Amino acid sequence: MRLLRSLISSLLVSGICIVSAASSWSFEDATLTVQSKGAGVGAGSKEKLSPSVPLPKPVSLGATDTLKLLLTTVDGKKAKRPHQAFLTLTDPTTSLEESFVLNVKESGKGKLDLTHKDLPIQFLTSSKPISASIVIGSFGSSSPYKSKVFDLNVSRDPNVPIVIPEKPVRYAAEKEIHHIFRADPRSPPRIITLVFAAGVVAALPVLLGVWATLGANVNHLSKALSSAPVSHALFFGSILAMEGIFFLYYTSWNLFQALPAATVVGSVAFLSGSRALSEVQERRLAGLR
Repeated sequence: MRLLRSLISSLLVSGICIVSAASSWSFEDATLTVQSKGAGVGAGSKEKLSPSVPLPKPVSLGATDTLKLLLTTVDGKKAKRPHQAFLTLTDPTTSLEESFVLNVKESGKGKLDLTHKDLPIQFLTSSKPISASIVIGSFGSSSPYKSKVFDLNVSRDPNVPIVIPEKPVRYAAEKEIHHIFRADPRSPPRIITLVFAAGVVAALPVLLGVWATLGANVNHLSKALSSAPVSHALFFGSILAMEGIFFLYYTSWNLFQALPAATVVGSVAFLSGSRALSEVQERRLAGLR
């Protein structure tokens, strides 16, 4: 009876071990090759990786070398493609980690090529070997795999300087900024204003002379004012008011003061001018010139 119980216990333990082994991710047929630039296919040092025991010596990666990792991911004993497969490098000094994705096919065969340009600047300046681990995991009940497989010694060319990137911009207090605003617009010198004003005044007699020569009839002024006194007065006054607005804008007003006043005066000039011109047209149609 005791023999039967012990046999059943042994079978149960064996079954549990088989089930647990079948439900864990791992890898097999893993090789690590460091190939120098310009070397032929198959050249370079080659190491076989074990999922349980890391390599005893660090792997050296030179400035012109390419690290090639080949493996087959397995779920239990069956080759299978996982959801995630990484080669994770960890700096022992700063604990900085960087993961590199393995390109795994449906058959479980995966590969990864790694060079100096793929590594962060912290790994290139590290004084200690960098720990390299393989991480495999997927959906389902299978246990993920993560274990150190080798140490990576990154050696660089001393004749080639390292370009250290600038620190990223952080949100912080900046230095005080002193704004220098442009000076307010100023009028031209008075002498220029006087010259142009004299030119306008001198042109007025010429304008009146041409007006008289072309047949202007001043005798109709009383008739025009009697027919439409408000229209003619407002039209003439709006012209004078517009000139006054221009003068104030030139001397003291700004644009936001001049625009509303010019809008009002312009509207008055348009409405009154239409009525005044209609009165002039009525007189001309009546034969009064």
